[in-house]
Amino acid sequence: MIAGTPILTAAEMRDAEAAVCVDDVTLADLMERAGAALADMAWRIAAGRVIHFLVGPGNNGGDGYVAARILLARGADVRLSALCAPKSVLASRACQQWTGSIRALDGEAVAGAVLVDCLFGTGLDRALSKADAEALARHAVAAHRTLAADLPSGVSSDDGAVLGCPYRADVTLAFGALKPAHMLFPAAAHISDVRLAPIGMKPVSQVRVAAMPTLAIPDHSSQKYNRGLVVVVAGAMSGAAELAARGALRSGAGYVQIHGGRVPASAPYAIVRGPWRAGVSLSDPRINAIVIGPGLGQGEDAQHRLGAALACGRPLVIDADALALLPQTPLNVPAILTPHSGEFARLCAHGGSKITATQALAAQSGAVIIHKGADTVIAAPDGRVALHSLGYAWLASAGAGDVLAGICGAMLARGLGAFEAAQVAVLLHQRAARRAGPGLIADDLVSRAIWP
Repeated sequence: MIAGTPILTAAEMRDAEAAVCVDDVTLADLMERAGAALADMAWRIAAGRVIHFLVGPGNNGGDGYVAARILLARGADVRLSALCAPKSVLASRACQQWTGSIRALDGEAVAGAVLVDCLFGTGLDRALSKADAEALARHAVAAHRTLAADLPSGVSSDDGAVLGCPYRADVTLAFGALKPAHMLFPAAAHISDVRLAPIGMKPVSQVRVAAMPTLAIPDHSSQKYNRGLVVVVAGAMSGAAELAARGALRSGAGYVQIHGGRVPASAPYAIVRGPWRAGVSLSDPRINAIVIGPGLGQGEDAQHRLGAALACGRPLVIDADALALLPQTPLNVPAILTPHSGEFARLCAHGGSKITATQALAAQSGAVIIHKGADTVIAAPDGRVALHSLGYAWLASAGAGDVLAGICGAMLARGLGAFEAAQVAVLLHQRAARRAGPGLIADDLVSRAIWP
């Protein structure tokens, strides 16, 4: 995925198509461009093999008819199987221009072909029928490779739900813009190599692929305080706070302190540890960010510590136990909240997609939300969203989220805005996971420098 690329819902795609259809550009022109891009991709993948198109009744099927026509003219061995007759005007017109034969979808599979799935695209809002899903599965199993036009058939474009998709596409060619389903699970599990085919639109969206800004490296003017002082507030479980502190230190903070928890010095000795002292621990004006929640606990003392952090006016990272203690009122300082799915459900009862639900919690809380998971949705209170779903499943390990909270703290302490800091933290966290490998434990994430 290209960092910063817009991600459009089905409705936004229709608006983008309408916006470009001015002067001499028509929807038919856009279909011709999409079909040409699909033909080029299928031609490269096939490398002389049979190319078998499965076409549906809508405009996704129309893209398939266009691509099949172009490839037939190039001399490719093209087969085409249709679910039914076209039902849209554009698809009917494209079908009329196809001069080859048309098979039934439930016919014989073409063994060893490159299968091009053009059955259903962004407009699908119901599950595939059992017969259609079985036919698609049979063709996909027989194929050498599979290419999905815009989306594999049987996934929901906007919320990433699976609507009976029976296979995983080897390549998916997105037309004009990425769609939420390209990055949201469980749909993303059916999508591997996503390519983007520009077809002349200028997509505009508040939702984009997460991006990494250029991070300045320390220079001759650097010292520990201008590189950022991060305070981690510890509590009942000192180990979680230690992981957060190490995450902050390893990702570029100049100075990291832990207040509370285990006080005696221990490695790494670069972290300064001290007891929690109400009214004193967070009073240093040089503090640039506070991380609270990892191992904090749920009792009255934890509530007092969170209250002190909320009152001191410093940028905050609020994670784990502290999420359950948050007041209902919006936060009035720059803040990042980092809930996993269970914590999120307790904070927000929104019933929409993961994107819209995260936007709702961000607006409600006044904070940037990192909604963690195999797909990570980062939302700002002003509606901006960044998605990341490269995802390493081995991050589903105790303590990994504590390290992420510490990285967030370091990014805030270095002066990044909360939305940018959250994106950088997620991307650095993922990179550390890739370096550590599938057998990682959270300690491995901070066993080497996370940044640069």
